[in-house]
Amino acid sequence: MRRTSRRTVLAAMPALGGFALAGARAATPYPDRPVTLVAPFSAGGASDIAARILAAHAPRHLPNPAGTIVVENRTGASGAVGTQYVARAKPDGYTLLLARISSSAILPAIDPRTPYAWDGFTMLGLLDVNPYVVCVRADAPWKTLGELITALREKPGQLNFATTGPATILDLGIRQMFAAAGLPIDAGIAIPFRGGGEAVAALLSGQAQFIGNNLTDTGGAIASGELRALVVSTEKRLPNLPGVPTAKEAGVEALAHISGWNALFGPPALEETASAAWVKALAALARDREWLAATRKVGGIPTVLDPEATREFVRDQVTLYRDLGKRLGLI
Repeated sequence: MRRTSRRTVLAAMPALGGFALAGARAATPYPDRPVTLVAPFSAGGASDIAARILAAHAPRHLPNPAGTIVVENRTGASGAVGTQYVARAKPDGYTLLLARISSSAILPAIDPRTPYAWDGFTMLGLLDVNPYVVCVRADAPWKTLGELITALREKPGQLNFATTGPATILDLGIRQMFAAAGLPIDAGIAIPFRGGGEAVAALLSGQAQFIGNNLTDTGGAIASGELRALVVSTEKRLPNLPGVPTAKEAGVEALAHISGWNALFGPPALEETASAAWVKALAALARDREWLAATRKVGGIPTVLDPEATREFVRDQVTLYRDLGKRLGLI
């Protein structure tokens, strides 16, 4: 019988230790390192806020609740820069996208130069929808939407509005309002900014006279009395804005089709381990009181959908904005 010396056993121990460490690493559930969540608009805006709320509450529902999510703002080209970055990322589950209506539906719908297809991602789930509101500063002379529309009709091309660039909901929502009111789509001058938060700041500072934006970006300034909301895109009046008329009540019913939303996307062909983990996590998030409260607090309406329903929702949004773009002469 061959004898194994003590020296042989000791020599083998480092290698065995290496196998043990490798096994331990392999056994660590997803995510075993920080996940980068790309927000395609600037810090302080709706996409950034939604991303940070998700980063704060989602980890406890992942296989490794000790995992972390790091929000990274990659801005530019109406959200296309950050969105394309994720489209080209390694599909290992460590680079994800906080998908926004503007960059994930409107751009692919109306701009043929968009460097990605609307369905060129792994859709993990819809998170929430966000009502659209048209606002002016509290000291503005227009008390109602009708008064603002009258001013635009009397002074065509003289009033300006803050946007996040062409082919974004901030821009298209206002042009939809113009069309619904019988105004030319260039009745106001668009001033682009890198994100919804910056657009609101421009309105507050007097750089712009009005804005169409989601409630996450505008809610704080409305609540503080700095902004006056003239109309909201919901079918019914919002409990926290009971004095603000709906689009139908304000005479611009077509605006009711406009609302923002947030979703979670991954690169195409996302690895199954990561995909399954996130689908399960989002289902749990839909029942998470803390995430629900945080989302509602910033004006969002929690609307978690599974991947198949999310894909159908986004497809319908692309169709809606492609048709809108054609009606407005943008395509």
